[in-house]
Amino acid sequence: MNTDANSQDNIAQGALLVLAAALVWGMGGLLARLADIADPWVVIFWRTGIASVCLLAFMFWRDGMRGTYKLFLDMGWPGFAVGVAFATASTSFIIALQFTSVANILLMQAGVPLIAALLSRVFFSEPLRKSTWIAIGAVIAGILVMVSDSLKGNISPIGDGLAFLIAFAFAGATVITRRYSNIRMTPAACTGTMIGWLISVFMCLSTTAWMIVSTFQLSVMFVFGTSLALGLVCFTIGARSIPSAFAALLGTAETITGPLWVWLFLDETPSARTIAGGTIILVALIGYLNWQFFANYKIKKLPPNMN
Repeated sequence: MNTDANSQDNIAQGALLVLAAALVWGMGGLLARLADIADPWVVIFWRTGIASVCLLAFMFWRDGMRGTYKLFLDMGWPGFAVGVAFATASTSFIIALQFTSVANILLMQAGVPLIAALLSRVFFSEPLRKSTWIAIGAVIAGILVMVSDSLKGNISPIGDGLAFLIAFAFAGATVITRRYSNIRMTPAACTGTMIGWLISVFMCLSTTAWMIVSTFQLSVMFVFGTSLALGLVCFTIGARSIPSAFAALLGTAETITGPLWVWLFLDETPSARTIAGGTIILVALIGYLNWQFFANYKIKKLPPNMN
């Protein structure tokens, strides 16, 4: 059996799955805009509810009812914390869209891996290389350029604040997942979608707006919810087969394609400062991840052919 070939196949499959997850998530901003639902909690109600059903159905199919129950029990408080982080990020994303552009939200999320590195340093005393500090400084500079639009009144500071909260929540989830690598992400992600759904139910108690949606809006919400679940499943499976630095680099596809979709289909053009700040963040992230990838994963040279 050619184990090297099998290993290469697994890496290729994992990379494709992670890339697929990023591309699927990149459609989120466009789908939210297409739904055109005024109340963000109605969007959260349908999106997280559908995603929860899809994730539970996947786990029942893969692990059975007993296996799924055991997965939820075994994840403990770290899995619950990751679920809270996902719930915070997913709900903040929908609400932030009421105040700012898709580009502003997604470009700020590009700094998640570096924010995670900084949190690891603060809470777990993990050492950071000089290159990491330089990249973190560049990301902070990029964020400052982006939020400077808020200071001028061009973009709501609430939108920028929620965009940063999304990045911080994802970074926190990343740190906890790394620290407790035995946790399966699927039940934690499902916990997050269920928390988001329960909060939206509470917020919609005094209104029937969640019931007053058109057939078109409901179909968009179905795609929105299933894409959230599909992305989580693809990422969970694919990330196990490739280095984390490579996975993070592939994840930048969401940051790049998300603003592109809304610009192409809805003519939502990001501001000059958003583009400038986002470019700084993307260059810092891609440069840092490439540096880390080539520094940590040396390519083994094959011996020359002896004929």
